[in-house]
Amino acid sequence: MAILEVDGLSHRFSDGAVGIEDIQLTVREGGFTVLAGPNGSGKSTFLRHLNGLLTPTSGDVRVQGVSVREDPRRARQLVGMVFQDADSQIVGETVYDDVAFGPENLMLDRQEIHQRVMGALVALGMSDMAGQRTHLLSGGEKRRLAIAGILAMGSEVIVLDEPFSNLDYPGVRQVLAAILDLHARGRTILLTTHDLEKAIAHADRLLLMEKGRIVADGPPDAVLSKTEPLGVRRPCAVRWGRPVESWLS
Repeated sequence: MAILEVDGLSHRFSDGAVGIEDIQLTVREGGFTVLAGPNGSGKSTFLRHLNGLLTPTSGDVRVQGVSVREDPRRARQLVGMVFQDADSQIVGETVYDDVAFGPENLMLDRQEIHQRVMGALVALGMSDMAGQRTHLLSGGEKRRLAIAGILAMGSEVIVLDEPFSNLDYPGVRQVLAAILDLHARGRTILLTTHDLEKAIAHADRLLLMEKGRIVADGPPDAVLSKTEPLGVRRPCAVRWGRPVESWLS
């Protein structure tokens, strides 16, 4: 069943530069999709259309059959985005306050807010950190906190823009484990990464972008051979003819 439908999506910036061009895409519910491409290929621009953070020049995005243009509020609840700079999403002084920010803006009652916050923190393994000051968190903890915040909003699609950027090895493992747990719980995952090594073992689909267009789409094994001409490094295991292992192995 399709949860995201992208139909002829194009975006031109105010100076006339092309951000994305005529993207046609369907994302099935419960899938795990990795999106890769060189800097400037349009990955982040594309992601920001999925919940209405950017408005397309032409085309449309539908979330569970409803146009993002027609109901952006609904889209932002169902499609949660974790940005590369997690600090830009943190607004609360404590972990609990930060996760509660979104549900509070939905005008929910206090009991419902508390249930959502604690449920999200438990899911991300952060329930014992509810009272901790957010500025004291590590990079990996801040990414997990950002994911908890969108989970508390009731998001069905989790979109992550370079979720492993600037993280050390333990931080990568923390964030990857959180993403995989959400996927196991039925969430649809769509993430961008420059380092395919960290996530491709768990993906069922790999998209490649170049100059604002999707130029390859399919199972990772069928698409990985096309990455290097676009400036995206293949995992080392693939070079050696071996299967890519999970970073959690």
